[in-house]
Amino acid sequence: MAVTLDQTIAQKQHSFLSRMLSSQTFWVVIAVILACLFLSVATDAFATQKNLYNITRNITFVAIVALGMTFVIITGGIDLSVGSVLCLCSMVLAVTMHAGYSIEVGILATIVTALAIGAFNGMLIAYLDFPPFVVTLGMLSVARSLAMVASNNTVVFQFGPDHDKLLALGGGAWLFGIANPVLYMIILALITGFILRWTKFGRHIFAIGGNEHAATLTGVPVRQIKVAVYMISALSAGLAGIIETGWLGAVTTNIGTGMELQVIAATVIGGANLAGGVGTALGAIVGAALIEVIRNSLGLLGINAFWQGTFIGGAIILAVLFDRIRNFRRSD
Repeated sequence: MAVTLDQTIAQKQHSFLSRMLSSQTFWVVIAVILACLFLSVATDAFATQKNLYNITRNITFVAIVALGMTFVIITGGIDLSVGSVLCLCSMVLAVTMHAGYSIEVGILATIVTALAIGAFNGMLIAYLDFPPFVVTLGMLSVARSLAMVASNNTVVFQFGPDHDKLLALGGGAWLFGIANPVLYMIILALITGFILRWTKFGRHIFAIGGNEHAATLTGVPVRQIKVAVYMISALSAGLAGIIETGWLGAVTTNIGTGMELQVIAATVIGGANLAGGVGTALGAIVGAALIEVIRNSLGLLGINAFWQGTFIGGAIILAVLFDRIRNFRRSD
């Protein structure tokens, strides 16, 4: 029996609705919206222009690093070093510019540092079969130690002749009054989404996370791609370091401490699967948004900030539980 056009459209709409309702990212978006509505009613300070400006800007640093982490987690890996890499890259930028070099030289040195760290992590993991957890945990310590060595564990707040350029880069609002970090986050999210959705490299990443052995048998260059994703992860931390340095106007060796946990939380809450094979750019952004809304709400509601870890940890557990329930239903 022939299928009519109306039936075909109805089937597609039903399929789209089913996918949307089964998407963890969709429910996280709903949670963010509901939390914002509740806080707007429960407090006078949440919906103010200044607070919303700060929230959107604060989301960006975790979100940018989470975009890079998404590549790694899709392959079934993990990168615990991103917070320390951000710190080291920020310090390389600050020290280079403080020595009198231009902002272009400082940014180049930062990017080279990030890519070198990512390549080192990736080579040990891909070619020597070191566990990602061990390699990146070691780099977490090494990178922060190198940041202390580079600055002699001092605060750097003078950035040479291009000082004002760096502050404008991270703290300005060049387009429609939108904070520059937010614009960078949007651009990087679009690039990430395009790579994951429309490129062969993106398809290979999902193939590795889905079944690495099968991906190898089908000719996917597994080792090279693993090195590449860890370079992307480190690069995202380096870029976030550049932006955050310009925003803060100073760099200390404490910057980025504990950030790896927030980044991993953002990706998992946003729908990425730590077992590999699942993850989106949008998920990383909304996961970071939920974490920042939680953090912001604690202060506005008069709740002790020490509860932040409990709320974020609970959100991670709920996200994993949601994924397990979804997989259980599919297996049935």
